[in-house]
Amino acid sequence: MFREKTKYPIVEPAHMELAEPSIKDAFNSCVQQGAQRVIVSPFFLFPGRHWHQDIPSLTAEAAKEHPSVSYVITAPLGLHELLVDVVNDRINHCLSHVAGEVDECSVCAGTGKCRGYS
Repeated sequence: MFREKTKYPIVEPAHMELAEPSIKDAFNSCVQQGAQRVIVSPFFLFPGRHWHQDIPSLTAEAAKEHPSVSYVITAPLGLHELLVDVVNDRINHCLSHVAGEVDECSVCAGTGKCRGYS
């Protein structure tokens, strides 16, 4: 989630279940920081049940405490055509690392995860 108040929005992470902060906690944090509108942007690959039902329900429940604050739920990240470019870039970098041509990316650095398996 992030709030629209400045040129560069403040991002607040949120989880639906099994982890904190909850959508309600993140929504409240946005409002406490001055948000008049909260944008909920799911990091999902496809619009499944969570996007159709769970996120709208949890967000509506959180918004009840802040009737003067509007909100928008965006399409899942995976529907954007540039996501294919991001995935392709990651794959190519990892393949180059496995071939010994480049260093590990910042995600894999020091984990030993970016390697070939037989």
